[in-house]
Amino acid sequence: MALQEYKCPNCSGPVSWNPGAQEIVCPYCASVINPEAISFMDDEPKQADDVGAAWDYDGSAWRDEEHPGMVVYSCNSCGGEVVGDETLGAAACPFCGSPVLISGVFTGALRPNLVIPFKLDKAFALQSLDKHYTGKKLLPTVFKSANHISETKGVYIPFWLYDADADAHIDYRGTKVRTWSDSRYVYTETSHYKIARGGSLGFLAVPADGSKKIDNTLMESLEPYNVGEAMEFNNAYLAGFYANKYDLDAKECSPRVNERIKSSTVSEFRKTVTGYTTVTQTGANIRVNCSRIHYALFPVWLLGSTWEGKSYMFAMNGQSGKFVGDLPLDKSKRWSYYWKMFGIIAASLLVLTQGYIAFFM
Repeated sequence: MALQEYKCPNCSGPVSWNPGAQEIVCPYCASVINPEAISFMDDEPKQADDVGAAWDYDGSAWRDEEHPGMVVYSCNSCGGEVVGDETLGAAACPFCGSPVLISGVFTGALRPNLVIPFKLDKAFALQSLDKHYTGKKLLPTVFKSANHISETKGVYIPFWLYDADADAHIDYRGTKVRTWSDSRYVYTETSHYKIARGGSLGFLAVPADGSKKIDNTLMESLEPYNVGEAMEFNNAYLAGFYANKYDLDAKECSPRVNERIKSSTVSEFRKTVTGYTTVTQTGANIRVNCSRIHYALFPVWLLGSTWEGKSYMFAMNGQSGKFVGDLPLDKSKRWSYYWKMFGIIAASLLVLTQGYIAFFM
């Protein structure tokens, strides 16, 4: 496995991507460097690996110069050993902090088409965590201190982006209720209707994370990403961050994407059925026609914590700043809150009861 480190062309210091400046910045001489200046790409892309007949992957395989056949784990700056699992694509030297790309792990894998560079830094992620605590009255007091965060790291998560069309025919049963009255009776008339909707919807860049280690629900909660801001993939954007290679290929993720597309299609078609008192879906025939996929890396800040033997994971969209994650409950505060609410409700009922009695006396 090889370690690839990015050096400043002016002072030879290790450089990394700066989310605030949206540039490659040298922390030693403050030089601002165009990512293309330290790119290791050549001009002859190889043919993409076959990812299955259902999809046409719009990309290329890794080029020879991007994964040289080295098996050295030592940092080029200090000689320290970098330890990572088989899907770790970028990290930092634990001894000198130099950002490095572990290019050997990408050997034989598809090369990403796109990357959305980090726009927000670590400080912003920690500030967002503080805001996440705001208003959480049942959160343990000690948990709010910064000391409980065991790890904060910026990670490029592998995503498959699917382009597809959905052809659908959906049937509904609807009712319209009309009510009127005369001097003797109130009349209700219920009319029943059979409703049909048919058509096609186009979907572009439907995302699905390609990592087994990341919870799918957590990643979906961070959406949406603005793919329009994605850049053509360049290794230089990885400098200073972690990056994982996919361990779920496009074919393995496609059932999950098909379900998302079908669910969205049902939701959009339902919006066209209006003017009825009640509407019930009675049948649906949806065919998803897959056309093309793209392989991309999306920026995510992950913040890990352990509280009373339980692990908590928070995540922030490194592009938009959207923050998600579950929080623990303080049991003593919970019971105190319940008793307080019970007291308020009981007092309110007592006042209402006394007023009711007084009214009839």
